[in-house]
Amino acid sequence: MKLLRYGQAGAEKPGLLDAAGKLRDLSGIVRDIDGEAISPSGLARLAALDPNSLPLVPGQPRLGPCVARPVNFVCIGLNYADHAAESNMPLPKEPVVFLKALSAYCGPNDDIKIPRGSKKTDWEVELAIVIGTHAAYVPEHEAMKHVAGYCIVNDVSEREYQLERGGTWDKGKGCETFGPTGPWLVTSDEIPDPQALAMWLDVDGQRMQSGSTRTMVFGVQKLVSYVSHFITLYPGDIISTGTPPGVGAGKKPQPVFLREGQVMRLGIDGLGEQQQRLVAG
Repeated sequence: MKLLRYGQAGAEKPGLLDAAGKLRDLSGIVRDIDGEAISPSGLARLAALDPNSLPLVPGQPRLGPCVARPVNFVCIGLNYADHAAESNMPLPKEPVVFLKALSAYCGPNDDIKIPRGSKKTDWEVELAIVIGTHAAYVPEHEAMKHVAGYCIVNDVSEREYQLERGGTWDKGKGCETFGPTGPWLVTSDEIPDPQALAMWLDVDGQRMQSGSTRTMVFGVQKLVSYVSHFITLYPGDIISTGTPPGVGAGKKPQPVFLREGQVMRLGIDGLGEQQQRLVAG
């Protein structure tokens, strides 16, 4: 299934994308695409529906983030071997974990606000895991039972704030609108191998990132287990799993960063596409 949320920011309704690519309204069935809806019992209930019995949603409404506001928006750094190489950083011995501020959480096609004074706003296409059941101290062999599905996150980053201003990475990762999520949550039964997904990102039509989840240092199963030993995960929580090479900070002979008016377009096999315009913050 492809589950989504549509409508004005803060007033999104739950929806489903049918096999023909048409948006169907789920508001008569569930209150939102939240922890209850994506629990094992909730997903089973939705899977039993005939999509053709659901009301069609007219027009092309705005898409919100595909899951209601999570408790935890977890990110993993330097998790692709080829990205670590372009960053001139050693492969981590354990996953690099940081949290993205929930004020960054936004729809997949919403405008991205370049922070005031920013000179180094950058892009990162990422596979995100959506948690479906409460997860704490999960052994690796049970980790996949806690995965409801997957979606795309653009882990937008301000590199000066992240790397040159002292302290943790969080200040360069949590600016408003720096976490576009969606367009939809694709349930795990439709993604049999999350470690074999091609991914890409364009800026103004120029291909910047092209990679595959095959080059992850730590895979989905490891990450769910690992994070759960430090952060209790709740249904609807997100783990964004890192980015392949091609970020602006790694471009040669000199870095390339985003400017007002530019457009990012990005996608992952089976998970759809996002598109964002850069605006002044």
